[in-house]
Order: sequence, then structure tokens, then C-alpha cells
Amino acid sequence: MPRYKLTPRYKLTIEYDGSGFVGWQRQNNGPSVQAVVEEALAHLYREDVTLFAAGRTDAGVHATGQVAHFDAPRFYEADKVRDALNYHLKAFPVSILAAELVDDDFHARFSATGRAYLFRISNRKTPPALDQNRVWWVPVVLDAEAMHEGAQYLIGHHDFTTFRATECQAKSPMKTLDQLDVARVGDEIHITTAARSFLHHQVRNMVGTLKLVGMGSWKPADVKTALDAKSRAAGGPTCPPDGLYLTTVRYN
Repeated sequence: MPRYKLTPRYKLTIEYDGSGFVGWQRQNNGPSVQAVVEEALAHLYREDVTLFAAGRTDAGVHATGQVAHFDAPRFYEADKVRDALNYHLKAFPVSILAAELVDDDFHARFSATGRAYLFRISNRKTPPALDQNRVWWVPVVLDAEAMHEGAQYLIGHHDFTTFRATECQAKSPMKTLDQLDVARVGDEIHITTAARSFLHHQVRNMVGTLKLVGMGSWKPADVKTALDAKSRAAGGPTCPPDGLYLTTVRYN
């Protein structure tokens, strides 16, 4: 059972549409997901409460399984916390899927052992109406099998400098990619990926590169050539954030 202190710690699982936000992290240039959830917490507890998230999603990136934690000024049943926060969040495309009491040593970011993302490409001639801002529309026919073949060169422990944003603040470009699968699902291309952690824009840069393979501009083996170059200039473009979803954060 969790060990509780006078200020209990809660874990939140959060779903949101990132279209109208500047990202997860609180910023001065517009609304953030962190800010609106912290404001909901302030309504509940009548004082400021700080959230710590598993990952900082960029502007326009969505989540079906973001995780955050906070230390509460006082105890409420977890279901009451969930329901009260959703009441105060009803003006925003943000939903608290679950609230749980956790041990004091749980940390949404540092306790995480893995993260998974889904990228959705709408691959049809006609633009999306219902999924606008929730998919990347690519009207040119893409070869999902070739994209998957190219993606497999990125599995494993590598220097991902080619797929790292130039402003990335990570100390090392070395990461271990556990999964990168590409599959056609009707009119969509779904790219699923998982790792302990990712570099800034790594997923969007990998997807932008795989699109070149799908179009036939690159051969699958060209992905390995780009990886081995260890240069951002050798990779494909950074794709837009619209189709990217943080789906899962894993913990032991």
C-alpha cells in the first residue's frame, strides 16, 4: 500500500487535445495544459499546487496517456480529485482519466521506465474535416511497408543526432529505441514508437524522414545512411505536431 504523508501525493493520467495550447509546460506566450490543470487544482484546494509531468509535449501535440503528479495540501479521495478537476476543466479539451494516491517517492518523470507515442498520417486525397489538427494530412500515396522497413534501421541503441532538434538540451544524443512500427490502417498510416525517453523532436524528425521513404524519394536503407551521418542536415524534415500523441508512460 502507498505510504501517505500529511501532504498526499497523487498521480494523474491525462488526455488532451493540444491544438489550442502552447504545449504542456506553463509559458508566457499562451495557454498551456499545465496551467489549466494547475488552475483547476487551485480551485479545488484554494491554494497554488504545482504539477510535475512525465514529459513536456510541444505545441499542438496531443496525449491520451500523459502522466503528472502533485503533492496535495490535504487529503481527498482519489475519485473526488478526478471528478472535481474535470468539473473545473470543462471549458478546455482536457480530461483527467484517473487520479491515484501513490508513494511519496513516485515521480511522474523520474520514475518512468518508458514512453510510447502514436503518429497518425491521414493518407488520402481529400483533407480531413473531423480530424483537422489531429492528423498530418499527406495526400500523396505512401508505401507503409517501405516506411516500416526503413524504420527498423533505427531500432536499438544509437547516436540520434540526425533526428535531434538543434535546440535539444539533452546531455547526450545516445538513446535506445525499443519500437518503431509503421502500418496502414484504412486511409491512415500509423507510426508507433517506444523508448525509455526521446530527444527533442526525435519522433517528429523520424516521421518526417520516413515520409520520404513512403513517397519513394528515399530507399529504406537511406534511413541508416542518415542515422550514421550523425548530422541533423542528413535527416528528413521535421513533420508538424498535429498527428502526434503521447499514448503511454510506463512505470515499474
